[in-house]
Amino acid sequence: MKKVKVGISNRHVHLTEDVYNMLFATPLTKKNDLTQTGDFAANEVVTLKTQKGTIEHVRIIGPYRSYNQVEISRSDARKLGINPPVRKSGDLENSEAITIVGEKGEVTLENVCIIAERHIHINPSLANEWKVNDGDLVQVSIKGDKSCLLDAHIKVSENGVLAFHIDTDDANAASLEQDDEVEVFL
Repeated sequence: MKKVKVGISNRHVHLTEDVYNMLFATPLTKKNDLTQTGDFAANEVVTLKTQKGTIEHVRIIGPYRSYNQVEISRSDARKLGINPPVRKSGDLENSEAITIVGEKGEVTLENVCIIAERHIHINPSLANEWKVNDGDLVQVSIKGDKSCLLDAHIKVSENGVLAFHIDTDDANAASLEQDDEVEVFL
């Protein structure tokens, strides 16, 4: 059993530089660094739009990516009237289309919208110590008023900082706060 801090991930978008430039006239700017090395919350926000709903003030996460991705919760999906799959980051085949609106325009993108699966970020050295591989499924034990066991996938990356990432729906269901500690069973 290992202890890991919780990172609660609100809805957000990852954009390529080309798509960002369709939406904004000024360069992407950093609001603050995030837990994962190199990632940051941008000052710039967008609106997500479908035929059935909109969600405003959705944060862009930098730096630019090689692909576009929109990560929302199941509650957000209901508001937007769509049914995105639960997936690993980057697994976008047959995911939902969505329109992203910025300050200078909008773009509708196919196969970009998912609900991110629960995952634990970890670097290769610690993964080796824990004897886990990228994609392995582990169980996370949450103690408290709403105790539960949740499945999570291991996400190994060179600059991975140990953290259990869940969306706002999962955090609310388990009564978790940012930086709470949970136990991981390998």
